This record gives sequence, structure tokens and C-alpha cells, in this order.
Amino acid sequence: MEKQHTILLAEDHWALQQAVKDLLTAEGYRVLAATDGAEALDLMRETRPDLIIADVMMPRMDGYELYEKVRENSEWVSIPFIFLTAKAEPEDIIKGKGLGAEDYITKPFNPDELLIVVKARLERAEAIQEAAEAEFDRLRRQIVNVLSHELRTPLTYIRGYTDLALEDIHGLSPEALQDFLLGIQRGTQRLSRLVEDLLLMVQIESGRLKEELKANCHVVEDPTPLIHKAMSQYEARAHQQQSALILRAEPPYTPVAVCDVYFLDALGRLLDNALKFSNGSQQPVVITVESKPNWLEIAVTDYGIGIPAAEIPNLFQKFRQIERERHEQQGVGIGLYLARQLILLHGGDIEVESQPGEGSTFTVRLPAAAGRE
Repeated sequence: MEKQHTILLAEDHWALQQAVKDLLTAEGYRVLAATDGAEALDLMRETRPDLIIADVMMPRMDGYELYEKVRENSEWVSIPFIFLTAKAEPEDIIKGKGLGAEDYITKPFNPDELLIVVKARLERAEAIQEAAEAEFDRLRRQIVNVLSHELRTPLTYIRGYTDLALEDIHGLSPEALQDFLLGIQRGTQRLSRLVEDLLLMVQIESGRLKEELKANCHVVEDPTPLIHKAMSQYEARAHQQQSALILRAEPPYTPVAVCDVYFLDALGRLLDNALKFSNGSQQPVVITVESKPNWLEIAVTDYGIGIPAAEIPNLFQKFRQIERERHEQQGVGIGLYLARQLILLHGGDIEVESQPGEGSTFTVRLPAAAGRE
């Protein structure tokens, strides 16, 4: 059965209100009628309409104010809004559309035109809603799949080694006990990374991190000590992979404002990603620092598997891992998302260049510190 759409009509001219109501009712729409914006809001609190048609000039609360009140409510922000009014001056139309209203129909109007606009706006709203629901469902399934893997794997480490240790606790040699404890440690570290990443994501998306980062930023004249600090955390891993981390930088450097903790976090994630996808190539990961007149560039280049061109636009999405089914990857797929968000909070951005089979370059661009260009 086809859904019956509900339309809220706010019009203070009684005869016109009845005419529009009859027109819409005859087309199968359910119509809620109000004589001003305040009454319209009262009706909306009881029934959420699928579309709103409002006159501009009304007593108590006009159409513009009604529109603003509707858009202030997060539950109503997606409802299509059409202004129906005798005001036909260009500046009035510009104001209505500038507010974000979906359409602006002037009186006297053609009934067929109104019906066409109403139908088109309802169909468009439904299409957007369906797309949003499909994306939400895809993201939900992705989160469930990734999280289930990321939770089960370290828990398997912890439970498995704990059970083995308890079964033969008196017969275990010190070496065997150490192996079991190292296995448990790996599992707990993986779980800790997962929790820390998810908490950082919440801090970023809630806006809490923005003020903290702003309060702790300071001007850095020479970024290489910070870069060396980030590199030191991954040198042992690079050595295990028969690779190396190489820094290429020549002063002078464009001064930039950074918060050490979160800049190191972002750069570390790029180094982690470079090593992860260059594993086996035995090629170095190269960090290049280059000064520009108004910004500083820090590029992280690997010579690994590269990224398919079609996947590059998706790299910084949450819970997205490129070709996870082909490459075993730890994490939930938010590392690059978090790295970019942290650099965005610094006023910069990250760009990517890649060739499948040849490697990738992630370039961090940080703006020159205020007054230091």
C-alpha cells in the first residue's frame, strides 16, 4: 500500500487555505492546516509532516521565522519547505532560497505547478532518505563485521594463552610462561589500541578535542625533532621488516603551529600505514620535509603495494579498509580517518598520490603560523 504523505499548510487567508487544502486532499495527501507559524509548530509537535507549505506574511509568526524554527530542530531539518506567497520581489525570493527552502511559489499560482512541485519535493526527500538508510545499513554492517573481528582476535589470544597456562601452571618452564604472557600482552595491546582509537574518534566528533588542541598548540621553527620522535617509535618494526625509515629535510623551515601529542599521533599513523603496506618490499619509507611560502609539507612515501585509483577517495572514511579480504589488517579502519582529522584540526590537510604496485605518498600540509609567512 502506498504511503499517504502528510503536508502541513500554514496560510492565514482562509479562502486560499481551503482551496489549497482541497487541491492537495483531492490528490490523496493528508493536510494539516494552520493560520500562522506558531499554530503550525504546535501541529508539528503532535505530527511530523512530510512537507511544509507556508505563506511568508502571517500574524504572530511569519513564514521565515517558522522556517528557522523548523530547521533548529534536528528531527525536522530534512523536511522539505516550500514558501507560498504573494511577495514576488527578487530580494524576497532570494531570501527564501538563501535560507535553504526547497522552493518558492508566488500567488496567484497555477494549481498544476503547485502539485508538480509538491510531488517532486516529496520524491526527492524520499530518495535522499532511502540513500541515507542504505548508507547507514552499509556502515552498520561494516562496523559489525570489523568490530567482531577486532574484538574476537585479541580475546582469543588472551583466553587461549590464559587457559593453556592454567592447565599446566606447575609444569610450565619460565620460557614457556614468558611466551604465554607475551601472547596475552599482544592481545591486551590490540584491545587497548582499539579502545583508544574509538575514544579519540568520539573526542574529535564531539568537538571536545578542538579546544584542547587549540590551547596546546605552539609555534615550531624546526619540525625535525618531532619527526625523529615519531620515527623512533617505528624503527624497530622497520628493522624487523628489513626496511628503514629515512628523513630527508633541509632548513630553513616554514614555522607552523602544532600540538605535539596530536601531531605525533597523526604522523605515527601515516608511518604505521606506510610500513604496513610496504611489508615484504624491503624498500625504505622516506619522510620528506619541504618548505613552501605559506605552508610546510611533510610527505611519507612507501614503495609497497600502492592503492587502486578507485579507492583513493575512500581512504579517509571511517571503518574503511582497502582490500581487507586480500591483506590481513589489524584495526577497525579508522587510522587514516583519525590522522586526517587531527591534521584538519591543525588547519591543514593530507593528500595522497599512489600507483598500484609502486607505492604511495601521503603529504601533510600545515599552514604557516600566523604572522610567520
